[in-house]
Amino acid sequence: MRILTTLPQNDLNEVPAAAAAAEAAGFDGVLTMENRHDPFLALGVAATTTKRLALGTAVAIAFPRSPMVVANVCWDLQTASKGRFALGIGPQIRPHNEKRFSVPWLAPVPRLREYVQALRAIWRSWETGERLHFEGEHYTFTLMTPNFTPASTGQPMTPITIAAVGDYSLRLAGEVADGVRLHGFCTRRYMEEVCLPRIAEGMARTGRRRESFEVTGGGFIATGANDEEVSSAVEWVRYRVAFYGSTPSYWPVLQLHGLGDLGRKLNRMTKEGAWDRIASEINDDTLRLFAAVGRHDELAGVIEERFGGAADAVYASLSMDMRPALPPDLVQDIRRLPTAFEGYDTAW
Repeated sequence: MRILTTLPQNDLNEVPAAAAAAEAAGFDGVLTMENRHDPFLALGVAATTTKRLALGTAVAIAFPRSPMVVANVCWDLQTASKGRFALGIGPQIRPHNEKRFSVPWLAPVPRLREYVQALRAIWRSWETGERLHFEGEHYTFTLMTPNFTPASTGQPMTPITIAAVGDYSLRLAGEVADGVRLHGFCTRRYMEEVCLPRIAEGMARTGRRRESFEVTGGGFIATGANDEEVSSAVEWVRYRVAFYGSTPSYWPVLQLHGLGDLGRKLNRMTKEGAWDRIASEINDDTLRLFAAVGRHDELAGVIEERFGGAADAVYASLSMDMRPALPPDLVQDIRRLPTAFEGYDTAW
């Protein structure tokens, strides 16, 4: 099982030391997110200051950016890292697209399918010299001149992973992507009964192999060296479960567990501005549906019970502000857990 952590994004000067520490501790990769800061810049720094770590976005928001813009960024990150970069993209929800990014909202799954296809068409044009001719309902790319074509450096095609929660996006990930980035607001039961079956349906449409498809995430990890540190991490997770639980897009997870009323209550509270009280609505039983909780000395077993057989990679951290310092021997214990994923199919 691969274990991943995050990079600081608030100050790029902090990235080299954090990336070096993650590499020395044995983590498989480092990730960035698109919250308060750009998701690509920190990875550019890490690409030039590490040798082994996988690098990825978890996730960059797709629709505010043209696929051509993202193609350029990915090409440069793949070159700088010598093939260690994987792109993670997601659609975000409608209010954020319209009111935060000021971009039109259209049916996200068909648009995201074209987004992935367009990226690969652009990259193939650059790598192989074939004429760029991609025409879809949402994106059209038919112009590529030598002056705007980056030189090949012989790197593999960048893997593309998709953030997915609902049935349609999960099927899409299995159909066209190299992996899926499951949300932290996810339970073991939701993974087994919804996520994995929908992904398998998507794979069947295009004949993709499970061994080359990576399932990442699907819950939180709350850990520490002692009980006090674990309790602190649990409270951080409790608020995140409440925060995400207030969003209707994530309610199918709650409804599967008969907790639909909880989601609606949380939603009302956020509309009333009661952000400081929502965490108190998440009891310990509900929290443990969403998180693997345990001290360092018990964490590998807890992760195996919570994620084993379902996820191929887990996030030690889901925030750039909270990166647990896991002992190297614990990291190796987690890495020894068996998974179905063997490696991305990145052949041109």
